[in-house]
Amino acid sequence: MDRRPDPRPGLPPGSRPGPRHVAVIGAGIVGVCAALYLQRDGHRVTLFDPRGPGEGASKGNGAVLAVESCVPVATPGIIRRVPGMLLDPLGPLTIRWHHLPRLAPWLARFLLASRPGRVEAASVALRALLVRAIDAYRPLVEGAGIAEMIRRTGWLAVYESEAAFAKAQAELALQRRRGVPMDVLRPEEIRQLEPSLAPIYRRGVFFPENAYVLDNHRLVTALAEHFVRGGGTFLPEAVAGFNAVSEGAGAGPICVRTDVGQHTVNAVVVAAGAWSKDLARRLGHRVPLDTERGYHVTLPNPGVTLRMPIYSGDYSFVSTPLEHGLRFAGTVELGGLAAPPDYGRADVLLERGRRMFPGLNAVGATKWMGFRPSLPDSLPVIGGSTRHRNAFFAFGHGHLGLTLGAITGRLIADLVAGRDPGIDMTPYRVDRF
Repeated sequence: MDRRPDPRPGLPPGSRPGPRHVAVIGAGIVGVCAALYLQRDGHRVTLFDPRGPGEGASKGNGAVLAVESCVPVATPGIIRRVPGMLLDPLGPLTIRWHHLPRLAPWLARFLLASRPGRVEAASVALRALLVRAIDAYRPLVEGAGIAEMIRRTGWLAVYESEAAFAKAQAELALQRRRGVPMDVLRPEEIRQLEPSLAPIYRRGVFFPENAYVLDNHRLVTALAEHFVRGGGTFLPEAVAGFNAVSEGAGAGPICVRTDVGQHTVNAVVVAAGAWSKDLARRLGHRVPLDTERGYHVTLPNPGVTLRMPIYSGDYSFVSTPLEHGLRFAGTVELGGLAAPPDYGRADVLLERGRRMFPGLNAVGATKWMGFRPSLPDSLPVIGGSTRHRNAFFAFGHGHLGLTLGAITGRLIADLVAGRDPGIDMTPYRVDRF
């Protein structure tokens, strides 16, 4: 007997709601995928986002489908790194001083999430999503006619020293426990697999499951166009709140209020990324959501050709070969939504990219900063409200938004329909904190 808890609290087991008008708030990769999967179920779907499809974190991420990435950000021993995070503004993981008072409650939960048992459980929950991630994209990209955008090349992690590789052993062991396939490579094998790399790497690990997309922003916009061609509605409006029925079996939002007007709906999906916290609060849920500010630098004519994405195990960034150039992306800066970008972090990415690829051409390089929605345990919120039968949440994916966009969309459609999603949804509940 399946004893998993009902993934949609308040929904009678086995019930199957018919087609409805569903509002999806947020047109990043998660929201667009949710809108498409709901549309495939026959719902009338309206997608809201004042910035346009793919204009948030989906515009500038590393473009990698990181199926192996089941290691949460908070791991045992992270507390010893906190002073360094505060003192090194250009390090791979840093905290802005001015944001520390507001971040303190989140940081406390983050440190609690680094306990060994919590890390193990989070990795299990992440892996359950990750192994389904790429297959969930297939019907969406095939329907949009862009299946060629996903390249299943694997990716290569490289280490300059034996000491750096030794520090990675705990994470590699955790990945092995989750069944992640990998091949450890010697220096000559690294050069055979990726000849463009500088001959400075002592160790490498090849992860065959990973893939990447040729242009992460074009992927989102093409899927959004496919959604509209299929009868969906996109409205460039900012959602300000909801009108809701507060009592009885049908309690929940019945109207979405925006900066333009009001829209009657039968169900709501909050997928607004870093801007989801206030919307969740308006639906009765307080979620410890903060932001990982991610940076990238893209070189239009880099002068090197990569066979696959390359990850620096020493400096925690990825090099991805896109159709419009080479991108260096990564690192984590905890600094909230209001502070201006520190493009020195992008400059550091370029400096380290030059070390990785001798002769790199940086002419025409562009820089970017975006907000990754981050929760302390590195798990997204995916599921139904415990207060409203017709409210659902899909946010908090951290650095895995692109990777988990399609599988999140599929799971949301299952939950809206009352179908068994096929995995235990308990770890992703909105009320788990």
